[in-house]
Amino acid sequence: MKLKKLLQFKGVPLITLLKSVVKGRTSNKNNMNTSSGVKLVKSDIIASLVIGEAAGWLLLIVIKNISQTLPQLELIPLWVWPVFFPLFCLIWFLFALFLSKKWLVFYQFGKFVLVGGLNFLVDVGILNLLIFVTSIAAGWLYSVFKGISFAVAVINSYLWNKFWTFKSPRAQGESADESVGKIGKEFLTFVIVSLIGIGLNNAVASLIVNWLGPQWGISENLWANIGAVTASFLAMFWNFIGYKFIVFKK
Repeated sequence: MKLKKLLQFKGVPLITLLKSVVKGRTSNKNNMNTSSGVKLVKSDIIASLVIGEAAGWLLLIVIKNISQTLPQLELIPLWVWPVFFPLFCLIWFLFALFLSKKWLVFYQFGKFVLVGGLNFLVDVGILNLLIFVTSIAAGWLYSVFKGISFAVAVINSYLWNKFWTFKSPRAQGESADESVGKIGKEFLTFVIVSLIGIGLNNAVASLIVNWLGPQWGISENLWANIGAVTASFLAMFWNFIGYKFIVFKK
């Protein structure tokens, strides 16, 4: 009974909700409203599922690279991640939407968590792919790999945060030229904030991996991921502050 309630949103089973999305019954004009006026729109549902699917495949790359060090990770069948991650992300978004009935900020925060999680997996996923292909997990090439992976994550972050998390329509009466100019300035600010984040991310990861080095008998591959995780969380905190209050401020 509790599981049945968990898999419902406003009394509607998730499977029914997903079927309605596939058939196009949930539209941007006819949406489900929460008491605060926040709407459950088709694009939000699709975005949550896409993020979950991408995250599931990226996680497979990470698991594949470090499974020799941590074979326990393969106790869970690999097909589980791309199958169940989309559902998990959708449930998280619906939970955030439910909380937004009392605290409106959770609608945006729920999106940011999903995008932030995807950005993290883009970062470590690409890093692990490069390590897996080259068998290089330390030295100056590791720093290059980390810079590449984080740069791709930053581009991913801009697209998702610009057009989904912090999206805002063009101001009334604003011309196309004015809109393009505004986007140009916004992107330049985004690049500056992100460059600071890249520097912070790369510096922290390189410090942990190349200066501190593997500790407590941990393998190079696993330690490289520890460095990446630590650096990504610090950079993610900086990016949230910068994007929220500098780049996408309203």
